[in-house]
Amino acid sequence: MCSLSNKAHVFWFSGLSGSGKTTIANRVMKLLKESNYNALILDGDDVRARHKQTLGFSKADITLNNRLILDLCIFEQKNYNAILVPVISPFRESRLAARKKLGNKFSEIYFSASLETVVSRDVKGLYRKAQQGIIHNMIGYSGNSPYEKPRNPDYVVDTEASSIKRASENFFCFIEKMLSEKSRVNCSI
Repeated sequence: MCSLSNKAHVFWFSGLSGSGKTTIANRVMKLLKESNYNALILDGDDVRARHKQTLGFSKADITLNNRLILDLCIFEQKNYNAILVPVISPFRESRLAARKKLGNKFSEIYFSASLETVVSRDVKGLYRKAQQGIIHNMIGYSGNSPYEKPRNPDYVVDTEASSIKRASENFFCFIEKMLSEKSRVNCSI
């Protein structure tokens, strides 16, 4: 088992709904466990479900949701080597706040996929609902809910150019390099 003497490194995902954040988080979590890392996934949907009666999808609610996730990361840091945070996190200010609080234990991970690609995937049926007018503020799709792409992410997961398997393996290599002085696997990213 890897030492827990230091605080966990937080890998804060950002990308449109359907860009592969949760899928890759789950695959990478399996790789981390197989390599004896103690890791946690803090999914934005899970946090939102805990506060479902009070959190909507306004800018203020999304910002609050991201702040609640950040607080959970800080609370859980002592218990893990890595914390994976698959959230849309559409606002730069929320990501900058997380970087400021977590310092060198923070990496911003951008999940790159075009709007056309995520609409065609529509894993949760959200884009269809937005097209039908059921959802009025779909992040990155609706004009009133923009997605602010990261300017200088620490790592980019391009789910259009790579298979899920390859993207997961490459991202795992990045994570492992961040977690240890010497990588224990041969990574070519």
